[in-house]
Amino acid sequence: LAGPVATRFLASLGAEVLRIDPPGWDEAVLEPEITLGKHCARLDLRRAEDRQRWETLLRDADVLVHGYRSDALARLGLDVHARQMLRPGLIDVSLDAYGFTGPWSARRGFDSIVQMSMGFAEQGQRSARADKPLPLPVQALDHATGYLMAAATVRALTLRAERGIGSIVRASLARTGAVLMAGGTRPMPEPQPQAPESAADWEDASEHLVWGAARRVRWPLQVAGVTPGWTRPATPLGSAPAQWQA
Repeated sequence: LAGPVATRFLASLGAEVLRIDPPGWDEAVLEPEITLGKHCARLDLRRAEDRQRWETLLRDADVLVHGYRSDALARLGLDVHARQMLRPGLIDVSLDAYGFTGPWSARRGFDSIVQMSMGFAEQGQRSARADKPLPLPVQALDHATGYLMAAATVRALTLRAERGIGSIVRASLARTGAVLMAGGTRPMPEPQPQAPESAADWEDASEHLVWGAARRVRWPLQVAGVTPGWTRPATPLGSAPAQWQA
């Protein structure tokens, strides 16, 4: 979720976001959340025609955000050097689970697995005096990493505007986890009764999506002087052509 969280936030700031998925990839349960503000297309980079289309898109892109394993694009002949050659000045934002060096650099992983392997669940078990591992109640690594990626992208865009240079941004769930763990732990608070739902919890307007009418929980992030907003509703994966709209 970290990449989709980052690009959803960038879309709220006015970025045109084109999400590319391979044929057959499906995240039906998450689509109403992860596609907000985006155009969603499909390409198979193993096909010559789709590969050419992807390279054409990259030449016109300001930012590339990707969450493949560190060697995935390289095996297609699209390592970081090749991407920079295709688009000089590109802001290349990459994410993986366990970092880009070391014996676990190519290992697959997602938030829950990284929490387990880093000791979050063990710490939760000890803090709660539970009889089994207790991970965090939310996908904290995904969301924290996603917002860090978005912030790094905005900073990189600023640097390019000032100096005319691109940037390479690398983020990992494990690194975000290490930062969180470095903050130490606190005693587990006593459970508190859940506050009743109120109108302030929800966005004012309803959305009419292909899945039906919906209302979103109010956007939790506040940035001084910024009012986030999306000009495009959430849509199914693969519902748009692989082209820039602007």
